[in-house]
Amino acid sequence: MNCVICKQGETYPGLTVVTLQRDDSTLVIKGVPAEICENCGEYYLSDEIAQRLYQQAEESLEHGAEVEIGRFALSDAV
Repeated sequence: MNCVICKQGETYPGLTVVTLQRDDSTLVIKGVPAEICENCGEYYLSDEIAQRLYQQAEESLEHGAEVEIGRFALSDAV
């Protein structure tokens, strides 16, 4: 797929780091499966991966995380 941001790069499957922020909380999740642009590095998540990522983030916030660095739960992924 062509990157919609830079319009020059092709995407390839890989793993990326996603940073999410809400209010005073920051979550960094490593190892997230994505399509990544070879030119600019923009990443694209499938609907299923995004849903699991947000679910994982909500669980962390429910446990009171203010700053957390973790790995994506691959066993729960597609």
